[in-house]
Order: sequence, then structure tokens, then C-alpha cells
Amino acid sequence: MKAMILAAGKGTRVRPITNEMPKPMIPILRKPVMESIVELLRTHGVHEIVVNTSHLAPVIENYFRDGNQLGVHIAYSYEGYMTEDGLEGKALGSAGGMKRIQEFSGFFDETFIVLCGDAWIDLDISAALRQHREKGGIATIILQEVPHEEVHKYGVVKLDEHQRIVQFQEKPKREEAVSNLINTGIYIFEPEIFDYIPAETEYDIGGQLFPALVAAGEAFFGIPMDFQWVDIGSVPDVWAATRMALLGQIHGFQMPGKQVQPGVWTGINVSINWDQVKLTPPVYIGSSSKIEAGSHITGPCMIGANCVVESGAEISECLISDYTRIGGMAALDNKLIFGGDCISPDGSTMNVSETQIRWLVDDMRRVLNPSDIHDMMLFNNMLSYYGELEHENEVA
Repeated sequence: MKAMILAAGKGTRVRPITNEMPKPMIPILRKPVMESIVELLRTHGVHEIVVNTSHLAPVIENYFRDGNQLGVHIAYSYEGYMTEDGLEGKALGSAGGMKRIQEFSGFFDETFIVLCGDAWIDLDISAALRQHREKGGIATIILQEVPHEEVHKYGVVKLDEHQRIVQFQEKPKREEAVSNLINTGIYIFEPEIFDYIPAETEYDIGGQLFPALVAAGEAFFGIPMDFQWVDIGSVPDVWAATRMALLGQIHGFQMPGKQVQPGVWTGINVSINWDQVKLTPPVYIGSSSKIEAGSHITGPCMIGANCVVESGAEISECLISDYTRIGGMAALDNKLIFGGDCISPDGSTMNVSETQIRWLVDDMRRVLNPSDIHDMMLFNNMLSYYGELEHENEVA
């Protein structure tokens, strides 16, 4: 059995995270979401996988290599070219990427599955394949129902009484949606699908290929299936997925590290004075991180690897990426700290360097410069001054 994982997109709705890593590499508690997809495919007997890459392609290719460590065979189809400044990605669209692979080698010579690389799923792939073959169509989409207010984020389909797709809408307005059955980015195709995909052309599965199948009256089906589908298509989705994992709401998800207290997991080589740190579960703390005495961490919260949380810091419901230092005067609530950015769950972003608050949140490998220390001293002096004023007023 063969599969393709779509991994060439720029992930614009997940910026600034995807400025540094492609969307399929975004981790849910340290495991890249694409790794869970590869493991699921292997479980269902899929051992030959081609991944189309473009944006930040080396990050994916260097991590997964040939797939041997995961018990599968992985190959890559890079969409772009080399310039004097380095690699320049030029994605061909999801269907265009499929066509490029097929023209190169004829790889898809039997029923095959295509999955978007940006969601955690526990789909029974074997059951989906059986239903596809029973219906005998050229293509099948795996569907799920979502609340009507969320249909604008997805491809929406309308089925007839035989589950044949009679209309396909790509991200319609809520009031124009023909149903609340949405495309999960999981497809099963027959090789004849390539008759509908032009060569050497940017071409999209949802926006172009599927409407073309409907217009041609092809045997094109949608199968609603009951499975967990955790999308990470936007910054709010990334935080929501992490919270779900910490709260035990993702079916079959294995927490990393070891549980050292009820609801508290850590990696190895962690420095924590358990008697002097206030932890409210669920919390995960990555390997080689230091949590100083006098700090407060309230879950659901994830602290990455090689982090430092200084004494006095208060962190509540946050996702802190690797190599982050949280200063002792920081009070972070419902924030995602990634690289040099402080991101709110709605996606609004504050760049730490631009706002000159590195003494509150910074890369732990950076040595504080004199201006940072000066700002910290000014803040301390302000706190002391207002504290004295408050005390004088109380005495008066």
C-alpha cells in the first residue's frame, strides 16, 4: 500500500511559527504531527510514502530521512529550485504535486491514500479503504461534521443518498455552505485520477480537482467517519491541540517523559526543587530544563527542553518552546512563546526583541547585555518605589 503526505505548504495561518519550521513539523508535546501520521500509516500496512516538500524542506527531510527508523520507506519530491541565495520553494499545489510524482516514476500504480501533514488523526485507514473499494469510485474523501460557525475554514461537501458528492465548496461563507460535512484532508484515489490533473501546472485538490470531478459526473464519494481529527492549521489550533494532549483528550496519545507526580511529566536531567516550586497539573517539563524555587506554573502548561524559569516567575496555561528563559518578574497567562515571539491564542504576536523585554522572556543561551540589565534595574526600582508609597499610604 502506498501513500502521499502533503507537506509543501507555507502554513501562513500558523505564522510566525512556520517562519522557522514547516507546519507538519509542529510538535504536539514534542512529537511532530507528521510523525504520528507516518506511524498510523505503518500500523495499517502502508510502508511506501512519498512526501512533497517545498517551504523549509530540509527540516522535514533531515528529520525523517528514508523512514527506516520508523519502519517505513520515505521518499521526497521537492517543489522549487536552487538560486544563488539558496533553496527557493515553489509549491505546485496539492494535486500538481501528485501529478509531478506520477510523471516522474508512475509511483501510484494502485489504490493510494493522500493525507495532509498538519493534523493528528486516529482514523481506521483499513476500514476507510474497504468502504472506498466497495463503492468503486475514482476518489473518496473522508468527512467529518463540524459546527456551522466553523465551515468557513474548510472544504464543504453535499452528498446524495448514496454518499456520492454532488457539490463541493472550498471554504464557503457560513450562510452559503451547503452542509456542515467538511473535508479532513484525507483522500483515497485510484490511479485514473491523474486523467483530471494537468501536467506542469499548479493545481489544487480541493479548489480545482474536486469541482472538476463533480462537473464530470465521476463516481466521487464522501464517507463520514467517526474518528478524532485534531487540526493544527492555525495558531489557535496549535495551542488547542497541546491543551488537549495535556488534558488527556487525544485518544491514544502517549505523553512523553515520565510521570513524576500526578499530572506532572518531565524529561530527564531536569533541575527542580519540588518543595519550593508551585505546580498545578497538568504540566509537562522538557529535558534539561531548570525550574527555580519560588516560581509558579499552572496547567495545562508545557515547558520545553533546555528552558530556565527563574524564581518569582508566574506561568499559567502557556506553551513555552525550547531554550526559553522566563525572567523572575514575568507573569505569563495563556501565551505561546516561540523563538523571539510571544503569541496569544488568537494569533496576535509581540516580538520580544522589538519590544525590548528580553529580560522578561529571552533565549536562555543569550547573555544579557548592559541595556537589558539597565531596564531590569529600572523596573526593580519602580517596583520598590511604588511598594514604599503603598506602605506609607497604609500607615497613614
